[in-house]
Amino acid sequence: MGGKIRAAALGAVPALVLVLSAVLAPVAPASAAGKPGVTLSRSEAGSGGSVTVTGSGWRPGTLLMMLICGRSVPSRGVIGGTNSCANADGRAVTTDAKGGFSKKLPVTEPPEPCPCVVHVATVTGEKAEADAVFMVAGHPVEPLPKEEGGGRISVLTDTRLDGSSGLLTWFGSPPSRTLVLTVGNVGTAPVRNPVFQVGTAHGVFAPQWEEQQWRGTIEPGRKARIRIPVELSAGAHGDYTVSLKYGGKVLAEQPWGVGRPWGVTVFWVLLCVVVPAAVFRIGMAVVDRVRPRRSTGRAGHRGRPAPAGLTLRLPWSDPAPRTPADASASPALPWFTPDDDPGTGTNGQLSAPHENGPTTQTRKGHA
Repeated sequence: MGGKIRAAALGAVPALVLVLSAVLAPVAPASAAGKPGVTLSRSEAGSGGSVTVTGSGWRPGTLLMMLICGRSVPSRGVIGGTNSCANADGRAVTTDAKGGFSKKLPVTEPPEPCPCVVHVATVTGEKAEADAVFMVAGHPVEPLPKEEGGGRISVLTDTRLDGSSGLLTWFGSPPSRTLVLTVGNVGTAPVRNPVFQVGTAHGVFAPQWEEQQWRGTIEPGRKARIRIPVELSAGAHGDYTVSLKYGGKVLAEQPWGVGRPWGVTVFWVLLCVVVPAAVFRIGMAVVDRVRPRRSTGRAGHRGRPAPAGLTLRLPWSDPAPRTPADASASPALPWFTPDDDPGTGTNGQLSAPHENGPTTQTRKGHA
């Protein structure tokens, strides 16, 4: 009898282990796979105070931004985007290895009236955000604007900017891209030809909004691919942020780094070098034409013309070689006559003495 009881007890142990594992197993994954959330140490505080924000369920090692935003509730998000938040007094925090964080946030009145929230959103990587209700003591309170229609658009995928810069952009042409994202209708009525607002912000400046209408209809529970062109001003460069807003709510934000148009810089450098060189050459040509000419003759002195009978000959100026006939025809020098020319003898002989000459006979007679 005791052996049967012992065997039954041993057989019940595995069954108990299986039951406990089945009960506890859903609990752990639920906490690990839960959505990002935030809790506050207090629900109300005045300007100048602080509130401790604690988060959990975020990706490990993620950079987050904490802001106090007005005209917002967790069910509708931050209406008007970060323009409704106290951006100057926000705080950044990085999640730990378990995806949690805890940090104090100074309380500052937002630019929009309450209801207010503490808005926490990712700065880099996959987009995620969470809101917690918060009341700023002494700040005005106004009702939220009514929702338009029964259709509501929500972003389903991360946004991206398609396109690239060409040669004209390198020389200052306006940079252009296409904002691409997938949205879904989470409302109860269809959305026809929605009008989006596209904003471009340079650095820390507020975005400049421009309306862009998308042609099409999004039925309830359906999704659609949205492509909206975005263009900056000519010569734009630096860090920009492209935002998409619909129904007063910012749906997506996408950073855009625009390179400097170096072609314009090269053009101005070449212009600063070429124009002075061209002006210098033109000036030298004008001076060369205006200044007085000087005579090149040797006999001339200080610009006076040379005598008419004197001609200057250079060794290379006579292209034809001189011949013996030309030499005999050349005029004699003034102190020589043809008969007295030492190079010409009597009867075609040289002037040196010889045996038939008178000098030889005179020598014989004397001997």
